[in-house]
Amino acid sequence: MIKLFKAACKAARLAIAPAALVAVAACSPGMTNLSAPSGPRTAPSKPVKVALLVPAGSGQPSDDILATALENAARMAIADLQGAQIQLQVYNTGGSAAGASSAATTALNDGSEIILGPVYAEAANAVGVIAAQRGVNVLAFSNNATIAGNNVFVLGPLFQTSANRLMTYAKAQGKQSVTVVYADNLAGELGQNAVSVAARRAGMQVNAAVRHEFSQQGVIAAVPQIKASAANSDTLFLTGTTDGTIPLLTQLLPESGLSPETTQYVSLTRLDIPAQTLELPGVQGSWFSLPDPSRTAQFNGRYQATYGTAAHPIAGLAYDGIAAIGALVASGRPNALSKPSLTQAQGFEGVTGIFRLNPDGTNDRGLAVATIQNKQIMVIDSAPSSFARAGF
Repeated sequence: MIKLFKAACKAARLAIAPAALVAVAACSPGMTNLSAPSGPRTAPSKPVKVALLVPAGSGQPSDDILATALENAARMAIADLQGAQIQLQVYNTGGSAAGASSAATTALNDGSEIILGPVYAEAANAVGVIAAQRGVNVLAFSNNATIAGNNVFVLGPLFQTSANRLMTYAKAQGKQSVTVVYADNLAGELGQNAVSVAARRAGMQVNAAVRHEFSQQGVIAAVPQIKASAANSDTLFLTGTTDGTIPLLTQLLPESGLSPETTQYVSLTRLDIPAQTLELPGVQGSWFSLPDPSRTAQFNGRYQATYGTAAHPIAGLAYDGIAAIGALVASGRPNALSKPSLTQAQGFEGVTGIFRLNPDGTNDRGLAVATIQNKQIMVIDSAPSSFARAGF
């Protein structure tokens, strides 16, 4: 029997789990209620002070590794800028909300005009409150949409973006109906909601949404209901992760007779991380979304060559944040860091593809659709190069 279900609340602190998209609201507070600031006015002749808040100092080696990776990627981005001067100031948060609040206060007292980071959702929420009082916007590395809004923008990839991309693709391939499978936890609820919203937007019929207990026995017990519910659907949408329910579901459901040859399996989260997942028989032929692989490989190669180590899975978010700030500052507009500027419709070019920030603090990203064939990733619909054809 496949073993699964690792510590859920520990993962919930993370902005992005390496395995996949993970909704991380479970251990975090709600978003702030302060009105969004317009942002400080910038002068093209002076460097813009950007505060980078990283989780170093928590006592966890993984946080120190992540902190170094984020700073490295931010400095790579600064070196690539043209027509913009950025003065990067790095502050350690200790991986906590209290530490992030203290770091943000220091950064603002030092004259920071925009804040990049922090990583964890509860820390980003706390920073947003403090920064709003100073009229400063925050670009957090979280993928927790519940903390987005007002002056807090999340840079991490979101469930809704992935669901929209996959559902639109499914509809274009002639699919008409979907059964959604989700766990009885907050991540599962958020995933199910994202899929349902995406289905309505794409004109797909949701025939059933099957909720199961987040446990090995819960998954096993739900298999007959999932099979019965999916009998009249041409698409089965799984909202779990590769270190959670995906390995077991993709083993048991085909064994029960729900054949991937007649029902298209689709994963809301990535199936290529960790790489061992590609070996599983049950994921062969499944669809999932991911950032532009060629751009991702290019960034990873540059990072490796520059720093002599592999890039952390979320290091690219720091590069993207600096790239967006730099592009806006290079425009020469005094309101370059205002909410209207940050949320420009055309978006920005990031290291993994196009992205843009929305007025509600969420983001859109141009994603590719991929499948797994013979234990290899195959892109079946490339990532869009502009939002004009991204289907948003």
